[in-house]
Parts: sequence; structure tokens; C-alpha cells
Amino acid sequence: MPRFGDLEAAIMDQVWALGDPVRVRDVLEELQRSPVPAYTTVQTVMDILFRKGWLTRRKRGRVNLYAAAASREDYVAQLMGEALAEAKDRSAVLVRLVGEMDPVESAELRTLLEAARSDRSDPDSEGAQ
Repeated sequence: MPRFGDLEAAIMDQVWALGDPVRVRDVLEELQRSPVPAYTTVQTVMDILFRKGWLTRRKRGRVNLYAAAASREDYVAQLMGEALAEAKDRSAVLVRLVGEMDPVESAELRTLLEAARSDRSDPDSEGAQ
């Protein structure tokens, strides 16, 4: 999965921030770019994001409404997974990543890992198979 281009990322940021299904005009009004892109440019990029599966689209009258098909966290997790897949030594990459976290983030990660570990070892948990 390639990273979003600059305008794709700016559009997805607005779709995620606005939350509800949005019109092209809603996104265009919120974009903080100079120069401001043309309406048709934003519409084209949103159609591309729809075809790539990042946006859903439904018609309301003559207007298309778009919504995020996946969260920002889903996107970042996919990027991180691809980056790890490129590493010869995944453990070394993870050690460096964790080493760069501030203490609060690393403590939160530790808590999440412990919760995931206990979910896997609990035969009554939903994730158990």
C-alpha cells in the first residue's frame, strides 16, 4: 500500500476530522492549502480515494457523500506493518521504535501488550480460537 500523496493525505485528514459523510465542497472549505486546489481537483482525488477503497460514496440527490472506509489508525497500522515487513530484523526495528517513545507512550504500550497477552491466554475471550 503506497502512502497517501500530499493532497490525498490532506483530504483524508479532513474526512477523518469532519466525521460525518461529507461533500466535496465540505472538504474543500476546510483544506488549509496554498494555493487552494480547484473543486474539480478535490473531487477527482476523492474519487481516486474511493476507487482505492479509502472512502465510501453514496448519492444523495445530485450530490455524492463520502465517508472514511477505514480509520486513521488503520492506515498507520498498515504502513507500520509494511515497514516491518521490509526489515530483515523485525525485533531490532521494534526495539528502536520503542526506544524512541517517551516514557508515557512506552508505559501505555506495555499495558496494551499485557492486555493482549491475557486476552490470548484466556480461553473465554472473544479473540481465542
